[in-house]
Amino acid sequence: MTAPIRLTVAQALVRFLTVQFTERDGERHRLIGATWGIFGHGNVAGIGQALLESAADMPFHQGRNEQAMVHAAVGYARQSGRLSTHAVTTSIGPGATNLVTGAALATVNHLPVLLLPGDTFATRPADPVLQQLEVPYAGDVSVNDCLRPVSRYFDRITRPEALIPAALQAMRTLTDPAATGAVTLALPQDVQAEAYDWPPEFFAERIWTVRRPPPDPDELTAAVAAVRAARRPLVVAGGGVRHSAAEDALRAFTAATGAPVASTQAGKGALPWDDPADVGGIGHTGTATADALARTADLVVGVGTRWTDFTTASGTLFAPGTRFLNLNITPYDGHKMAGLPLIADARAGLDALTRALTGPDPYPPDPAYRAEYTRAKAHWETRVDTAYAAPDPTARPTQTQVLGALDALVTADDIVVNAAGSLPGDLHKLWRARSRDQYHLEYGYSCMGYEIPAAIGVRLAAPGRPVWALVGDGTYLMMPTEIVTAVQEGVPIKVVILQNHGYASIGGLSASVGAERFGTAYRHRADDGTFTGAPLPVDLAANAASLGMRVLRARTVGDLREALAVARASDVPTCVYTETETPDTVSGAPPAQAWWDVPVAETATRAAAVEAREEYDRQVTARRRSL
Repeated sequence: MTAPIRLTVAQALVRFLTVQFTERDGERHRLIGATWGIFGHGNVAGIGQALLESAADMPFHQGRNEQAMVHAAVGYARQSGRLSTHAVTTSIGPGATNLVTGAALATVNHLPVLLLPGDTFATRPADPVLQQLEVPYAGDVSVNDCLRPVSRYFDRITRPEALIPAALQAMRTLTDPAATGAVTLALPQDVQAEAYDWPPEFFAERIWTVRRPPPDPDELTAAVAAVRAARRPLVVAGGGVRHSAAEDALRAFTAATGAPVASTQAGKGALPWDDPADVGGIGHTGTATADALARTADLVVGVGTRWTDFTTASGTLFAPGTRFLNLNITPYDGHKMAGLPLIADARAGLDALTRALTGPDPYPPDPAYRAEYTRAKAHWETRVDTAYAAPDPTARPTQTQVLGALDALVTADDIVVNAAGSLPGDLHKLWRARSRDQYHLEYGYSCMGYEIPAAIGVRLAAPGRPVWALVGDGTYLMMPTEIVTAVQEGVPIKVVILQNHGYASIGGLSASVGAERFGTAYRHRADDGTFTGAPLPVDLAANAASLGMRVLRARTVGDLREALAVARASDVPTCVYTETETPDTVSGAPPAQAWWDVPVAETATRAAAVEAREEYDRQVTARRRSL
């Protein structure tokens, strides 16, 4: 009999994590590729000491903000196809609660990340300890309980032997394509340092198969019948296409059916922009082509999408009587929109549909339908050209002209990361995705501050590829801290800062709902108490330089083109900073092609709000529930 191995709980956990692997389609990946950490009294002597002992086997990244570390891990996980991720360790107290936003982002987007927050003493030798939350009605509650609702699996390890089942359940959840998200193992600081005799089998290499469940035969029969009955089918590609690596299967399905493919933010890039079937983004930030097709589709095939309000234009986009077929690995999402569920892996489901539709009695694509959306797509691309065009190289660029300059430079190797502000809308409408993983938008949680740390994670997962973090000034100010990490680690991300003096996206929304851009501009306070004075003298380029980045200032369109080219070739973290012109004076992105429900004050004294409510009442009448 093999003798037990005596280790602390922290040492055992780290050793266990180094021998966990995933496998899909015969390819093997290390499940936990590295650990991020910021140390305090709640984890320094436990997990910190264990990581030091295992430095040769478990790579470590030093973060500056706990939320940002989660974003970096999520970026890595998405770029790795959910087959590999990172762990994140923090101290107790604020270090642990800073994880909540990142955990919610991971869970909303179905992306795996392992969270290892320190916790208060399990044995309670002193009560309270530093940073302990005292709850009068319960002695077993700590701030880590904030992570329960945003985690797909949560456990608190109050005894050493409890780590074994908890760690196995954690790995099961991380590798389950239908249930993955944030996984939290809360680690009391005394238990982390406690020794235990571990069975050697706990440290044996373990392979977790990431399954591809096929569709149920009866559901498949119903799905095939629905497609055969359709005359104007439309595919909506969501993030599940990418997570399943189902792009080739999607292409084969569209070839068999002639169905055009619109995409959510998470699904954009499922087909390259120049594929004849790709009609661009759908919904509130979608293209006119995709939204017009949605309004006349008789069958909408959702592949790996959660059907959020941006995609459905808050229930106003699709015509009454439209049928939905939902191919999704998660039953919860497969039954949305009162649709026919086809619960399966996206690739397996698409392959099965295509085989059934190309057999002895093939589905007949309609050439007239294909010609219709091909013409509409060509017309939209002229609008993209107009938005991107910058005929005067001496002028200050607009935001869309910045995208145009980047579009002219990148190849299929480049990866563009964004999450919040007005950029997601412009990108969803305009960006010409050249590869399956070029378009990296986090729009499930749309978290300001995601872009820079996520770009680090993406670059770690895709070494050698240019990775761009596109941020406005509002997003930059939320979380520039991981620039220091990029500099320290020599991760040559490219950060493009667009200075537009405020929250441009919410400012525009505020104006449309009668709130008159209140509190959205970065300006001095005026005599009337509003923030309508001169722009703040904030120099974000100087800030980025102070954090160690190489900074290139671009004052004109010509400067911008040169700076972007230099940044792309740079082998150090590089920032391109430009102050953008408003689209009110020169061409900008086309307006929204579909509505989005943001309730407006039902009663108000200011004319702007009264007019906005009248428009809201008109728009809301088009909302329908799919039943």
